[in-house]
Amino acid sequence: MKKNIASYLIVSLTICILLYVSLSSNKAIDSSKYSTAGLVLNYTVSQDAGTKTSDLALLNANKSYSPFLGKSFVGFKEALAFKESRGDYFTVNTLGYLGKYQFGKATLKLIGIHDSEEFLKDPELQERAFIANAERNKWILRRDIKNFVGKKINGIAITESGILAAAHLAGAGSVKDYLRSYGTENFEDAYGTTIEYYMKKFSGYDTSFLKPNKNAKATSV
Repeated sequence: MKKNIASYLIVSLTICILLYVSLSSNKAIDSSKYSTAGLVLNYTVSQDAGTKTSDLALLNANKSYSPFLGKSFVGFKEALAFKESRGDYFTVNTLGYLGKYQFGKATLKLIGIHDSEEFLKDPELQERAFIANAERNKWILRRDIKNFVGKKINGIAITESGILAAAHLAGAGSVKDYLRSYGTENFEDAYGTTIEYYMKKFSGYDTSFLKPNKNAKATSV
């Protein structure tokens, strides 16, 4: 029994000595080794690989266009929205065009929206309106897309995304006139923006997400 007690005391004493030695070290830490001076720090967080396109399509109100979306479909619509309104869902311009994508009331009626005040308050409806209008334009311009994509007009490469962006600006009929006149009939809006400018600015985005739809409606869920 006495031997066991002695053993416990020795072990306890040894542990205490080791703890004392380890905690009482007076070795100074050279903090300069851990300095970030001169380093370029990047806090950018990459997009979660699991994020769905459908989730990104309904971005938060007033969120600005991010160039990191690249040439994706979401990049296309956000770049267009930034040009139209700087991405503001609740704005009305001097000509009465509404929301993030600057829709006219006549265009809204074509895609099933008759209450412009409610439209302006509803970001999700605005996103659906953009999709519906683009799909309707894609159906109207389907033959022109087939015939002109890959060609150049006035030095500008014609792409599907450029055609659809120009149709958003000027209407599908004006885009047909531009393409079939090989750039001679170049619509210009009240602020001086032309079809040709949109053809060039929004060239090369992936708009395969959009399906031609003659009867596309924003009110269909």
